[in-house]
Amino acid sequence: MKAVICTRYGGPEVLQLADVPKPHAKKDEILVRIRATAVNSGDVRVRGLQVEGLMKVIMRLVLGVRKPRKPILGTVFSGIVESIGQDVSNFNPCDEVFGMTGFQFGTYAEYIAVKAKGNVLPKPQNATFEEAAALPFGGQTAIYFLEKAKLPAKAHPEVLIYGATGSVGTAAVQLAKYYGAKVTAVCSSSGADLASRLGADRVVTYDTQNFTQLPQQFDLFLDAVGKTKKHSVEHLLKPKGLYLSVAGLDYASENIAQLELLKELFEHHGYDATIDRTYPMQEIVAAHQYVDTGHKKGNVVLQV
Repeated sequence: MKAVICTRYGGPEVLQLADVPKPHAKKDEILVRIRATAVNSGDVRVRGLQVEGLMKVIMRLVLGVRKPRKPILGTVFSGIVESIGQDVSNFNPCDEVFGMTGFQFGTYAEYIAVKAKGNVLPKPQNATFEEAAALPFGGQTAIYFLEKAKLPAKAHPEVLIYGATGSVGTAAVQLAKYYGAKVTAVCSSSGADLASRLGADRVVTYDTQNFTQLPQQFDLFLDAVGKTKKHSVEHLLKPKGLYLSVAGLDYASENIAQLELLKELFEHHGYDATIDRTYPMQEIVAAHQYVDTGHKKGNVVLQV
């Protein structure tokens, strides 16, 4: 099968299209013919080892010293079940599915074998394969942090989302509104209309005004791109307010309940997958170059 291999840590040019053995479904797995995946900030960080200090040492120990031990990157997928293991009862061949592999990676490929009772579900009936692939990374990451802040249990919380038009940010705006929050979105001027369309109550454009001088305080400051420091924005928090960042040591773990919520919201509540650009898999270098610019809005999808 065709797959994209990360030959070493570095820029987009380290990614190469290659022929690799096709996987087979073990007894508790399903084999999925991938139709779409996505290039997200997590992929870029792993490819370029774009972390600092102690995190770089930790990442090398976890992922591989000189290059990724799992050379096929990519963490999200949508596609069609080709075959199932002998113990699988919750999926059938030809089922359309979507999911996320996390640190197992492997979705920059034509096929992947995943646990049938893992982080995979029938894809939303009204979603294209591209939309389904765009849902898990930003959505599950946002749910993790919003639930960590106990947002669903708060009455009308006030939330500031920095980096509100990236993959995590666009999901966080929509999910925070779903949880009943009043949302202030911080983004560039070019993303202001998108943030408003996704439901933000207020949009602050960091290239035209200093968001750190806002007169109000928030129950949650969520940095969805990992570019702020707590000490520089702590004054924006209420006395019991919480600062969370995707760049911290806290790994956003995924679970099936998160995926079920995203499916429900997409099917019945107008949740937006927010796709910026779509590339064929053979243009993986160009896709990573675009994500590296830091200017993408929402998600960049690969058609496989």
